[in-house]
Amino acid sequence: MTDPTRRPAVAPVGQGNPLLEIAITIIVPAVVLMQLSSAERLGTTGALLLALSFPIGWGIRDAITRRKLSWLALLGVVSTLLTGGIGLLKVDPYWLAVKEAAIPALIGLAVLGSSWTRWPLIRVLVFNPQLFNVPKIEAALQERGTRTRFDERLRRGTLGLAGTFAFSAVMNFVLARWIVRSPAGTEAFNSELGRLTLLSYPAIALPSMAMMMGLMWWLAHSAKALTGLGLSEMLQQK
Repeated sequence: MTDPTRRPAVAPVGQGNPLLEIAITIIVPAVVLMQLSSAERLGTTGALLLALSFPIGWGIRDAITRRKLSWLALLGVVSTLLTGGIGLLKVDPYWLAVKEAAIPALIGLAVLGSSWTRWPLIRVLVFNPQLFNVPKIEAALQERGTRTRFDERLRRGTLGLAGTFAFSAVMNFVLARWIVRSPAGTEAFNSELGRLTLLSYPAIALPSMAMMMGLMWWLAHSAKALTGLGLSEMLQQK
Protein backbone atom coordinates (compact mmCIF):
# COMPACT_ATOMS: atom_id res chain seq x y z
CA MET A 1 0.00 0.00 0.00
CA THR A 2 2.99 2.28 0.44
CA ASP A 3 4.44 1.45 -2.95
CA PRO A 4 6.21 4.48 -4.49
CA THR A 5 4.85 3.78 -7.92
CA ARG A 6 1.55 5.20 -6.67
CA ARG A 7 3.21 8.45 -5.70
CA PRO A 8 3.30 11.77 -7.57
CA ALA A 9 7.09 11.61 -7.60
CA VAL A 10 6.86 9.21 -10.49
CA ALA A 11 3.50 9.78 -12.06
CA PRO A 12 3.17 12.43 -14.76
CA VAL A 13 2.21 15.80 -13.37
CA GLY A 14 -0.84 17.79 -14.28
CA GLN A 15 -3.23 14.86 -14.29
CA GLY A 16 -6.11 14.17 -11.91
CA ASN A 17 -6.44 15.54 -8.40
CA PRO A 18 -3.31 14.72 -6.35
CA LEU A 19 -4.90 15.74 -3.04
CA LEU A 20 -7.86 13.44 -3.66
CA GLU A 21 -5.48 10.62 -4.63
CA ILE A 22 -3.48 11.09 -1.43
CA ALA A 23 -6.67 11.06 0.64
CA ILE A 24 -8.05 7.90 -0.97
CA THR A 25 -4.86 5.87 -1.32
CA ILE A 26 -3.01 6.93 1.84
CA ILE A 27 -5.05 8.77 4.49
CA VAL A 28 -8.33 6.81 4.38
CA PRO A 29 -6.66 3.34 4.35
CA ALA A 30 -4.39 4.37 7.23
CA VAL A 31 -7.33 5.61 9.32
CA VAL A 32 -9.28 2.41 8.59
CA LEU A 33 -6.34 0.23 9.67
CA MET A 34 -5.65 2.19 12.84
CA GLN A 35 -9.23 2.82 13.96
CA LEU A 36 -11.36 -0.10 12.72
CA SER A 37 -9.17 -3.18 13.29
CA SER A 38 -10.43 -4.03 16.78
CA ALA A 39 -12.67 -7.05 17.31
CA GLU A 40 -15.50 -4.68 18.36
CA ARG A 41 -15.42 -3.00 14.95
CA LEU A 42 -14.41 -4.64 11.64
CA GLY A 43 -11.76 -6.97 13.00
CA THR A 44 -8.27 -7.33 11.57
CA THR A 45 -9.28 -9.09 8.33
CA GLY A 46 -12.27 -6.86 7.61
CA ALA A 47 -10.31 -3.66 8.24
CA LEU A 48 -7.40 -4.86 6.12
CA LEU A 49 -9.67 -5.77 3.20
CA LEU A 50 -11.51 -2.45 3.42
CA ALA A 51 -8.26 -0.48 3.58
CA LEU A 52 -6.85 -2.33 0.57
CA SER A 53 -10.02 -1.71 -1.43
CA PHE A 54 -9.39 2.04 -1.58
CA PRO A 55 -6.02 2.05 -3.46
CA ILE A 56 -7.13 -0.89 -5.61
CA GLY A 57 -10.41 0.83 -6.44
CA TRP A 58 -8.56 4.06 -7.24
CA GLY A 59 -6.23 2.19 -9.58
CA ILE A 60 -9.15 0.57 -11.40
CA ARG A 61 -10.99 3.90 -11.62
CA ASP A 62 -7.83 5.55 -12.94
CA ALA A 63 -7.46 2.89 -15.65
CA ILE A 64 -11.11 3.24 -16.70
CA THR A 65 -10.95 7.04 -16.75
CA ARG A 66 -7.79 7.14 -18.86
CA ARG A 67 -8.94 4.14 -20.93
CA LYS A 68 -5.56 2.49 -20.48
CA LEU A 69 -3.67 0.72 -17.71
CA SER A 70 -0.21 2.17 -17.19
CA TRP A 71 2.54 -0.10 -15.94
CA LEU A 72 3.06 2.19 -12.94
CA ALA A 73 -0.59 1.87 -11.94
CA LEU A 74 -0.39 -1.89 -12.45
CA LEU A 75 2.65 -2.11 -10.18
CA GLY A 76 0.77 -0.11 -7.56
CA VAL A 77 -2.15 -2.54 -7.62
CA VAL A 78 0.20 -5.56 -7.49
CA SER A 79 2.04 -4.05 -4.53
CA THR A 80 -1.24 -3.47 -2.70
CA LEU A 81 -2.34 -7.06 -3.34
CA LEU A 82 1.00 -8.34 -2.03
CA THR A 83 0.53 -6.29 1.14
CA GLY A 84 -2.90 -7.83 1.57
CA GLY A 85 -1.51 -11.30 1.01
CA ILE A 86 1.14 -10.79 3.68
CA GLY A 87 -1.51 -9.65 6.16
CA LEU A 88 -4.12 -12.29 5.33
CA LEU A 89 -1.67 -15.21 5.17
CA LYS A 90 0.08 -14.01 8.35
CA VAL A 91 3.52 -13.98 6.77
CA ASP A 92 6.51 -12.75 8.81
CA PRO A 93 6.52 -8.89 8.76
CA TYR A 94 10.12 -9.02 7.53
CA TRP A 95 8.76 -9.89 4.10
CA LEU A 96 6.62 -6.76 4.13
CA ALA A 97 9.83 -4.74 4.34
CA VAL A 98 11.33 -6.81 1.53
CA LYS A 99 8.24 -6.21 -0.61
CA GLU A 100 8.28 -2.48 0.12
CA ALA A 101 11.92 -2.25 -1.02
CA ALA A 102 11.73 -4.71 -3.91
CA ILE A 103 9.50 -2.78 -6.32
CA PRO A 104 11.42 0.55 -6.30
CA ALA A 105 14.69 -1.42 -6.35
CA LEU A 106 13.62 -3.35 -9.46
CA ILE A 107 12.46 -0.16 -11.18
CA GLY A 108 15.75 1.51 -10.26
CA LEU A 109 17.74 -1.39 -11.73
CA ALA A 110 15.67 -1.22 -14.92
CA VAL A 111 16.28 2.53 -15.14
CA LEU A 112 19.99 2.04 -14.51
CA GLY A 113 20.28 -0.70 -17.14
CA SER A 114 18.50 1.48 -19.69
CA SER A 115 21.26 4.11 -19.46
CA TRP A 116 23.37 1.89 -21.73
CA THR A 117 20.65 1.56 -24.34
CA ARG A 118 19.48 3.90 -27.07
CA TRP A 119 16.30 4.64 -25.12
CA PRO A 120 17.04 5.45 -21.45
CA LEU A 121 13.92 5.19 -19.30
CA ILE A 122 14.19 8.83 -18.30
CA ARG A 123 12.45 9.50 -21.62
CA VAL A 124 9.42 7.62 -20.33
CA LEU A 125 9.36 8.84 -16.73
CA VAL A 126 10.56 12.45 -17.05
CA PHE A 127 11.37 13.59 -20.60
CA ASN A 128 8.05 12.55 -22.08
CA PRO A 129 5.45 14.13 -24.39
CA GLN A 130 3.07 14.77 -21.48
CA LEU A 131 5.53 17.25 -19.96
CA PHE A 132 7.75 18.43 -22.80
CA ASN A 133 7.17 19.37 -26.44
CA VAL A 134 9.54 16.59 -27.50
CA PRO A 135 9.29 17.08 -31.32
CA LYS A 136 10.10 20.77 -30.98
CA ILE A 137 13.08 20.08 -28.72
CA GLU A 138 14.36 17.30 -31.01
CA ALA A 139 14.11 19.62 -34.04
CA ALA A 140 16.05 22.38 -32.25
CA LEU A 141 18.75 19.92 -31.17
CA GLN A 142 19.09 18.64 -34.72
CA GLU A 143 19.32 22.16 -36.11
CA ARG A 144 22.03 23.23 -33.65
CA GLY A 145 23.95 19.93 -33.85
CA THR A 146 23.71 19.30 -30.11
CA ARG A 147 21.74 16.06 -30.19
CA THR A 148 24.70 13.93 -29.05
CA ARG A 149 25.42 16.21 -26.11
CA PHE A 150 21.78 16.11 -25.06
CA ASP A 151 21.69 12.32 -25.27
CA GLU A 152 24.66 12.27 -22.90
CA ARG A 153 22.76 14.52 -20.50
CA LEU A 154 19.84 12.10 -20.66
CA ARG A 155 22.12 9.22 -19.71
CA ARG A 156 23.48 11.19 -16.76
CA GLY A 157 19.91 12.06 -15.79
CA THR A 158 19.03 8.38 -15.95
CA LEU A 159 21.68 7.68 -13.30
CA GLY A 160 20.14 10.38 -11.13
CA LEU A 161 16.69 8.90 -11.65
CA ALA A 162 17.96 5.46 -10.64
CA GLY A 163 19.35 7.10 -7.51
CA THR A 164 15.89 8.35 -6.49
CA PHE A 165 14.54 4.79 -6.71
CA ALA A 166 17.53 3.50 -4.72
CA PHE A 167 16.74 6.07 -2.00
CA SER A 168 13.10 4.97 -2.02
CA ALA A 169 14.02 1.28 -1.77
CA VAL A 170 16.37 1.76 1.18
CA MET A 171 13.99 4.06 3.04
CA ASN A 172 11.03 1.75 2.42
CA PHE A 173 12.91 -1.18 3.94
CA VAL A 174 14.22 0.80 6.93
CA LEU A 175 10.87 2.42 7.69
CA ALA A 176 8.95 -0.86 7.39
CA ARG A 177 11.38 -2.70 9.69
CA TRP A 178 11.29 0.15 12.20
CA ILE A 179 7.50 0.49 12.37
CA VAL A 180 5.97 -2.91 11.57
CA ARG A 181 7.11 -5.40 14.22
CA SER A 182 3.93 -7.20 15.27
CA PRO A 183 2.81 -10.53 13.76
CA ALA A 184 0.65 -10.24 10.65
CA GLY A 185 -3.04 -10.84 11.23
CA THR A 186 -3.13 -8.98 14.55
CA GLU A 187 -4.70 -5.65 15.44
CA ALA A 188 -1.23 -4.29 16.27
CA PHE A 189 0.02 -5.28 12.80
CA ASN A 190 -2.85 -3.39 11.13
CA SER A 191 -2.22 -0.33 13.28
CA GLU A 192 1.50 -0.38 12.47
CA LEU A 193 0.74 -0.83 8.78
CA GLY A 194 -1.51 2.23 8.97
CA ARG A 195 1.26 4.28 10.58
CA LEU A 196 3.69 3.07 7.93
CA THR A 197 1.29 4.19 5.21
CA LEU A 198 0.98 7.66 6.74
CA LEU A 199 4.67 8.17 7.52
CA SER A 200 5.88 6.92 4.15
CA TYR A 201 4.56 10.03 2.42
CA PRO A 202 6.55 12.69 4.32
CA ALA A 203 9.54 10.40 4.90
CA ILE A 204 9.87 8.94 1.39
CA ALA A 205 7.46 10.36 -1.17
CA LEU A 206 8.13 14.07 -0.51
CA PRO A 207 11.96 13.75 -0.60
CA SER A 208 11.67 11.58 -3.73
CA MET A 209 9.42 14.20 -5.28
CA ALA A 210 11.95 16.92 -4.46
CA MET A 211 14.70 14.85 -6.11
CA MET A 212 12.50 14.33 -9.16
CA MET A 213 11.71 18.05 -9.42
CA GLY A 214 15.41 18.84 -9.18
CA LEU A 215 16.12 16.34 -11.93
CA MET A 216 13.40 17.89 -14.10
CA TRP A 217 14.85 21.37 -13.51
CA TRP A 218 18.34 20.16 -14.45
CA LEU A 219 17.03 18.47 -17.58
CA ALA A 220 15.03 21.55 -18.62
CA HIS A 221 18.05 23.79 -17.98
CA SER A 222 20.23 21.48 -20.08
CA ALA A 223 17.67 21.44 -22.88
CA LYS A 224 17.40 25.23 -22.77
CA ALA A 225 21.17 25.63 -23.11
CA LEU A 226 21.45 23.10 -25.96
CA THR A 227 18.35 24.12 -27.94
CA GLY A 228 18.17 27.86 -27.44
CA LEU A 229 14.48 27.51 -26.59
CA GLY A 230 12.81 29.15 -23.62
CA LEU A 231 11.21 27.07 -20.88
CA SER A 232 7.69 28.00 -21.99
CA GLU A 233 8.55 26.87 -25.51
CA MET A 234 9.77 23.46 -24.32
CA LEU A 235 6.89 22.62 -22.02
CA GLN A 236 3.59 21.30 -23.32
CA GLN A 237 0.89 23.94 -23.41
CA LYS A 238 -2.42 22.88 -21.83
